[in-house]
Amino acid sequence: MLPSRANLGQGQRFAKVWNEDVAVVHLTTGRYRARFATGDADIARARGLRHLCFRTARGLGGSDADRFDATCRHMLLEEVATGQLVCCFRLLMLESGAAIDTSYSAQFYDLERLSDFRAPMIELGRFCIHPDLRDPDILRLAWGALTQVVDGAAVGMLFGCSSFDGAAAESHADALARLCDHLAPAQWMPGVRAPAVHAFATGLRGRIARKAPQMPPLLRTYLLMGGWVSDHAVVDAELNTMHVFTGLEIALIPAARARLLRAVGGLPANL
Repeated sequence: MLPSRANLGQGQRFAKVWNEDVAVVHLTTGRYRARFATGDADIARARGLRHLCFRTARGLGGSDADRFDATCRHMLLEEVATGQLVCCFRLLMLESGAAIDTSYSAQFYDLERLSDFRAPMIELGRFCIHPDLRDPDILRLAWGALTQVVDGAAVGMLFGCSSFDGAAAESHADALARLCDHLAPAQWMPGVRAPAVHAFATGLRGRIARKAPQMPPLLRTYLLMGGWVSDHAVVDAELNTMHVFTGLEIALIPAARARLLRAVGGLPANL
């Protein structure tokens, strides 16, 4: 926190950083720029991309809007030359784990253990990249923008749901077996809340993969930074997906990777 905030209480500092300082995130690298949504039109564009990625691609109608949109900040990544929306995600900021049950993820996981987490937390949700694009710079820029937010608001943990396409557990067996090496520490381990789950950690530990497992890009990045997952996956039959709870404790990110993230985010190497 900056010295000028030293006379503010923790809750006041939190609100000031989140509502004022973090609002000015605006990052451009190469072909793309990242910025927060500034009004209803921006949020409608984000919902449109989410619908394309999560529903249209699966032959589903309906809306991708939900009640969490109103309490989240929405990040947009656009192509500079055309203004095309290439990626979006939303962020729900929690002052500490005491508010964890207000998160989207808490609908599907028992997160009581995380209620003891004392530092600010961000839930990263509805992350999607336009399905026609395969440019790694998009994901790189997304993490750079996230790094600005995390550092600016002194966030202690990122968390959310990481999804696999396809609800059949066997089609993801090799990847789920690999996740057994990245299970949450006992003090934070999410419990079961959803009615349909696949408890992969009890049956796949030690499985030898037949081929290199295919991890969702966002989940792969979490793991490279030292992230961890729940011991079970939640099955979403409507969207034909299954997802795992994913957590990343900021203080445990390897120093070399933290420097790379800060470089992309235009931040000093050490804060």
